[in-house]
Amino acid sequence: MTDPTGAVADAQKDNWLDRYAPDPVKPYGRLARWDRPIGFYLLFWPCAWGIGLAAVFQPALGFGWWAAILMFLGAILMRGAGCTFNDIVDRDIDMQVARTRSRPIPSGQVTTREAFYFLIAQALLASAILFQFNRFTVYAAIASLVLVAVYPFMKRITWWPQLFLGLAFSYGALVGWSSQTGGLSWAPVMLYAGTILWVIGYDTIYALQDIEDDALVGVKSTARLFGDNVRPAVAVLYAGAFLLWNVASLMVGGGVIFTALSLVGAGLMAWQLWTLDREVPLNPFHRFYNNHYVGMALTLALLAEWVW
Repeated sequence: MTDPTGAVADAQKDNWLDRYAPDPVKPYGRLARWDRPIGFYLLFWPCAWGIGLAAVFQPALGFGWWAAILMFLGAILMRGAGCTFNDIVDRDIDMQVARTRSRPIPSGQVTTREAFYFLIAQALLASAILFQFNRFTVYAAIASLVLVAVYPFMKRITWWPQLFLGLAFSYGALVGWSSQTGGLSWAPVMLYAGTILWVIGYDTIYALQDIEDDALVGVKSTARLFGDNVRPAVAVLYAGAFLLWNVASLMVGGGVIFTALSLVGAGLMAWQLWTLDREVPLNPFHRFYNNHYVGMALTLALLAEWVW
């Protein structure tokens, strides 16, 4: 049943958007997921990791705080644009899934044309931020739009849509590094690869919320693919992520400081799996949300390694 206030079913109750935003703004904020900031946090953290890894590699340059601020704003805009595009593409599917039928397009709060105009506005603002960076970073970020464009269609044709989300959501690791160095090397590639595994893992946990509806509609996901083996499968993904993150740190001269502090992130991921129970309402969502703190822990570990 649709909330008469227009609030989206899986948004936190009494979130700031529903409480304080002007009524004409609310549907567009819901399209961009401003009522659920976890998405742009998870999009931003790989950017911070790339910047931090570059600082460890070239300590004299320092941590790119200004680049981090710009990328945080860019993450809000690009996550909003990506979600808007996803909702345009998935509007018919969303109508058939309990958790998503209250979204602005299927619930009639916003028309498809209005959503498209809003998508363009967000993309233009994000472009204004992007052009503050060096030419290599601009080209690299533009190339990532292919991944953003294909992702919404992957759930229809492959059991691995989370892989394509990982390719897109982890891209900040490369952009963050190149914003400081003007190019790429194997260390940020290792960081990117590890982050892809992390994203596949946490989005598999997230997809457990929709597994029954997805089966009825015919939408594919790694949650459905792994079935009863979700916990060991995600454990392998998380372990691979942790290993590749540490390889990336070692490749730029990182040492015991990052390795020791990154264990905090590993402990958080282990807790997610130890306590995961998809039969308990909101349990998968809270384990998914916990990855915000994984991102924070790794950023602090890189900062500590740079300072050391």
